[in-house]
Amino acid sequence: MPTTPEMSMDMTTAGDPGLLDTLQHEVALFARRAEQTRLGGVGQVRNSMDRAAYLLLNRLDQEGPMGVKALAASMGIDSSTVTRQVAPLVDTGLVKRTSHPEDGRAVVLQLSPRGLSRLEEVRSSRRRLMAELTRDWAPEEREVFCSLLTRFNHALSARQTSQSGAAAEPGPATRPGRTS
Repeated sequence: MPTTPEMSMDMTTAGDPGLLDTLQHEVALFARRAEQTRLGGVGQVRNSMDRAAYLLLNRLDQEGPMGVKALAASMGIDSSTVTRQVAPLVDTGLVKRTSHPEDGRAVVLQLSPRGLSRLEEVRSSRRRLMAELTRDWAPEEREVFCSLLTRFNHALSARQTSQSGAAAEPGPATRPGRTS
């Protein structure tokens, strides 16, 4: 009988099956609730920017102007997906398309001043939501949760990369909205 990687793990590697059942259930609930609320923030800004737009604007803010291929590679997604997701951001003036300074045929995407303002507005709203949801947590608990969630996301990204051969989405050197 063939075995899958999951079947070949012994319990010392895989951990407690009950705990893993709880973990997978909680991750599924988190994914559903995050999508339902979009974890969009509080106030008027709540649910006003979809996940794809937020991630694209955030990446352009963190890494600066870049071409579609570079943006796609840095996010671990396909160029056609970036092109499709960026179009409404250009149409609404949040992202500017300019010609590459060295190759006029190539397009460079850049966060517009309006896009930066909008991104800051959404970040602020999301920060308030995170503060509200974790208001009774100790600062150390927030740090541990952030560290573990980052680690979990990196593991998911690495797994996706190994299965698809695509570039993994690197995490920012600093948390969004924070500078070092």
